[in-house]
Amino acid sequence: MKKYLWIMLGIIVVIPVGFLGYIIYSFEYETQRLINYQPRLTTEVYDRNGNKIANLFSDEHRYYVSYANIPPRLIEALLAIEDTTFFEHHGVNPDAIMRAIIKDVTAGKLKEGASTITQQLVKNTLLTREKKLSRKFKEVLYAIRIEQELTKEQILERYFNEIYLGHGYYGIKTAADGYFRKPLKELSLKEMAMLVGLPKAPNFYSPTKNYELCLGRANRVIGRMFELGWIDQATYDKATQERPKVYNDTLSKNSGPYVIDEVMRQLGDAFPDIRSGGYKIYTTIDMRLQESGYKALQSGREEIIKRAQEAGALDENIQKELNGALISLDPYTGEVLAMVGGYDYSLSPFNRVTQAKRQPGSAFKPFLYQVALDSGMSPASLVPDIARTYSYGGEDGEEKVWQPKNYKNEYKGMVTIRDALTHSRNLATINMVSDIGFGKITGGLRKYGIVENLPPDLSIALGTISLSPFELAKYYTMFASGGALTNPILIRQVITPKGETIRYENKSRQVNTPEQIYLMTSILQDVVRHGTGTNARVAGIEIAGKTGTTNKNVDAWFAGYSPSVETIVWFGHDNNTPMRRSETGGRAAAPVFRYFYEDLLRIYPNTKRTFDVPAGVYRAPTDDANDTEAFTDTSTAPDATQENAPKTEEKLLF
Repeated sequence: MKKYLWIMLGIIVVIPVGFLGYIIYSFEYETQRLINYQPRLTTEVYDRNGNKIANLFSDEHRYYVSYANIPPRLIEALLAIEDTTFFEHHGVNPDAIMRAIIKDVTAGKLKEGASTITQQLVKNTLLTREKKLSRKFKEVLYAIRIEQELTKEQILERYFNEIYLGHGYYGIKTAADGYFRKPLKELSLKEMAMLVGLPKAPNFYSPTKNYELCLGRANRVIGRMFELGWIDQATYDKATQERPKVYNDTLSKNSGPYVIDEVMRQLGDAFPDIRSGGYKIYTTIDMRLQESGYKALQSGREEIIKRAQEAGALDENIQKELNGALISLDPYTGEVLAMVGGYDYSLSPFNRVTQAKRQPGSAFKPFLYQVALDSGMSPASLVPDIARTYSYGGEDGEEKVWQPKNYKNEYKGMVTIRDALTHSRNLATINMVSDIGFGKITGGLRKYGIVENLPPDLSIALGTISLSPFELAKYYTMFASGGALTNPILIRQVITPKGETIRYENKSRQVNTPEQIYLMTSILQDVVRHGTGTNARVAGIEIAGKTGTTNKNVDAWFAGYSPSVETIVWFGHDNNTPMRRSETGGRAAAPVFRYFYEDLLRIYPNTKRTFDVPAGVYRAPTDDANDTEAFTDTSTAPDATQENAPKTEEKLLF
């Protein structure tokens, strides 16, 4: 019997002690979330001019603000309405609790809260909102524990950053930016009062849903401040009469979805917490040009559809599958200024700038002709624009015959390199590649950094290599920058929440000389002046570029540049079906290029407008007595090149 008494006594002692130990342990574990406060923070993405492109967040949209950057008047407004004795109590207010108990007993239910700011912080962060005595008991104990570990200033800092203020806004800085588009230091007293009045019922007092109720609640805050003597009559009168403008913005504020997707793709591995880490990402994008690029692409698509409609050829395939892409960059730095991956992100988030591999067609020809120029030929050198028959072995062992043609089945005989490229003559290009030698051509392309997906045959002369607009833009920097191959970059720097700055440097290497590249630029200027790219002409600025149209009009391109900006435009059907035969690079893509540059000049009127002529370029007469041509020490005048014109008679097909 005595043994059982000791057992019972042990149980009586151990259970309360164990329960108390459990409570202490759970308190310590739970309260660490507030003591070592690490909230989920929104990452902000900006353009090159500091304009917001988007907010990136997972569950909670929150900007962080330190206590030192919280306006004192904002703190006063909060204390006035929520907890005037905050700096005097130790987590709970006994007087308020007694008043609440009396009201609860009278009402016969839990009605009066009497929560201090510390208790509110605990309730919103560590506990549920259910009105039970057990939850209230925990709230009191947690609040006391928090007050033992944190200073009053730390508690307020956590409160202002943790509290939910409606509309998906967590934290006072987030709400100030969202509702009023202002930093905290620029808020008026009325705006502060509107914000601190929200935690009690953020949806009910929401300024975007119930504006008048929100103003009424704010006026009670201001009235309480006046009662306490914290503001004077004049301040009270002015604040209560104010009716601030409230914005109903989307949380993400994503004005460049294709850009943001690419930013996430590029930074995802290095920053796995990119949606919750509170980073500031500064991109190279210019949002004014981004918007111009989007409008230009929309305009081009509408014109293609309009032409199809007028021709009675508009069908579901065109309406559903027709899409485009535009990328614009500074060719000297590689910084991407605009990236439009499609005409409507909501319909298709597929980024055709970076993800679509298409054949550039004749837009690839400048690289082939550059090899010819670097091999000693000049813009005045002659190449045969005549039909040839090429025989080759097929996969089944049978001999195959290839008889390429020009776009309009026109054959000019011997033409200059300048004329061949200006008018995009397919046969002249194929014959030139054949006569120079396929190996020499591909060797030159590799020198320029073009090493992947090179076709193993003469079809390379027709641009059958597969490239994304992003990749083509990279290769065109060689022309647009005067000989330097520059990798396009989208991100300038990332700033961590701790203030660490991570900068992203670009890679560039000189692959040609400015004078040799200028020869190509001068030819590509003729493409725009009176060749296949006349629809890309822009008044008041020199433009160089090349159209591209692939077999059966599956793809339409314009790749061009001004003295300081390079831009690639592509159109096609997403399902790779042909467009209408009339939709060439010159007709479909070049006008989009023009639209974009007209906007660029309006936005940046001081843009450089003329190409510089390198010192190593000189002009000399040609066979045409009324004209001169550009030459270099490598690409010399006609008397030196004409003798080496390809001997083609034995291969002609008449």
